[in-house]
Amino acid sequence: MAIFLNKDSKVIVQGMTGATGMKHTKLMLADGTNIVGGVNPRKAGTSVDVDGTEIPVFGTVAEAIEKTGANVSVLFVPPAFSKAAVVEAIDAEIPLAVVITEGIAVHDSAAFWAYAKSKGNKTRIIGPNCPGLITPGQSNAGIIPGDITKPGRIGLVSKSGTLTYQMMYELRDIGFSSAVGIGGDPVIGTTHIDALAAFEADPDTDLIVMIGEIGGDAEERAADFIKENVTKPVVGYVAGFTAPEGKTMGHAGAIVSGSSGTAAAKKEALEAAGVKVGKTPTETAKLARAILAG
Repeated sequence: MAIFLNKDSKVIVQGMTGATGMKHTKLMLADGTNIVGGVNPRKAGTSVDVDGTEIPVFGTVAEAIEKTGANVSVLFVPPAFSKAAVVEAIDAEIPLAVVITEGIAVHDSAAFWAYAKSKGNKTRIIGPNCPGLITPGQSNAGIIPGDITKPGRIGLVSKSGTLTYQMMYELRDIGFSSAVGIGGDPVIGTTHIDALAAFEADPDTDLIVMIGEIGGDAEERAADFIKENVTKPVVGYVAGFTAPEGKTMGHAGAIVSGSSGTAAAKKEALEAAGVKVGKTPTETAKLARAILAG
């Protein structure tokens, strides 16, 4: 089992023919992802040889779905064009759109999030400014390195790409059912709560690791959700204990104002919900290990 992505997922890449899109298309293919097409209106009707695999290029997401049955799109589209690309994916009703692009204007992210909602939330958005998601041994949609872990029974949801990779590596001997990088922008699609609910419902996930960071109140809301709805053990880490007040740290959403949004406040809320919280990623991995060891 897995959440959101599995071996049967048929993936298209919007922006595949650009340098970044092509680089990560090759890596996703190497991880066993079933990539069935790319989308570029200027190169419609052509195909691209990617390490011996011939991948057709379509003019629109709708055409790609019609011709291939695609149900996942990974977007490597420059920030100025990302809103239009996500709206196109929503209009085509693709079930999952993974928006990797960094630097999308918050107004644009808010607009396509609201648009997806107005269309009945038929398209799950992950991101933007995220590493995507991976179900090890089955499929990889995004930029998460596929060789740092193996299939297992830990579910991971994280705001930070780098910390996603570190946690997967720290617990590589145990492995993961799925790992989802939701991104750290102020407006994102899939949230900690969405992933927590999916992992709670997944029979092959035994423990959940949740990585948050300073800024906003997403972790506090996740803590409330865990308290009410999650029966599986959850281990947490909050990045930014040493961050100074009023500074934007790393992600656009990682800014602390006054006492709200601090790592300490988030840690307190999570621990009140029964979540064991590590002071470092390594300590967090040790907590997870101890729980699984019984």
